[in-house]
Amino acid sequence: MEFLVRSENRLPSDTPAERREELKRAERARAVELRNEGLLKKLWRVPGRNATIGLYEAADATALHAALMSLPMAPWLDVTVEPLATHPQERTP
Repeated sequence: MEFLVRSENRLPSDTPAERREELKRAERARAVELRNEGLLKKLWRVPGRNATIGLYEAADATALHAALMSLPMAPWLDVTVEPLATHPQERTP
């Protein structure tokens, strides 16, 4: 099942620079793992905001939740998830 995931990072601005960099590195590494596992299909940055839009594919919402909660930044993410269904025009005859 595919999901459109919008997330905005709400990491407090007073987070020390060293901790911020540590979290960014860990977040990138986990995103690579999710991509290699086939869960994260595509990721976009939202210009002008500390936000992303991602296309995920997971067995169900529970599996997606587990993947999102495994992100090091999860405690500071404001996340919106939209389950996606194939449009009839996209189906091959």
